[in-house]
Amino acid sequence: MSDTFWRDTIWSQFGASIDTIERAIEMCPPKVWGDAIGPYEFWYLVYHTIFWLDCRMHPNGDDFVPPPPFTLGEMDPAGVYPDRVYTKEEMLGYLRVARAKARAVLAALTEEEARRPWANPWTPPMPRLEWILQSMRHNQHHGAQLNLLLRQRIDDAPRWVGRAPDPLETS
Repeated sequence: MSDTFWRDTIWSQFGASIDTIERAIEMCPPKVWGDAIGPYEFWYLVYHTIFWLDCRMHPNGDDFVPPPPFTLGEMDPAGVYPDRVYTKEEMLGYLRVARAKARAVLAALTEEEARRPWANPWTPPMPRLEWILQSMRHNQHHGAQLNLLLRQRIDDAPRWVGRAPDPLETS
């Protein structure tokens, strides 16, 4: 992608999707963080979203390993929860790591890299750029769920994030 316009535009919206998750984490009160809400817990939806963001920004799905204390249990087809509830601070730290990784991936994205098949053991390969866009959609999907849960539990939710506040500045 020789034209930085595309990378900058994608980052603006991708970064906003990540910031939506961050705002939901920050707004979530302790009484909601670990409560079961339907089939999930708020913290687990946060963890699931960040884990897959991190994984999809990794150069290859085959050799991805999350940073400690997180494990590969999220990839277990049985849907195994982690051994403990991760704290808001741990999730915010992990989100910062994943956000920096996503920003670096987009800043370095070339047309050749965008077209390169990104593979992992559980899905057919697709172009790297499609995985990036799918990850953004995943963030948006769960960000909306988290905001809905907050609205239902505390009658409040974070405001809309229109774009990332930090331009990619690849030019």
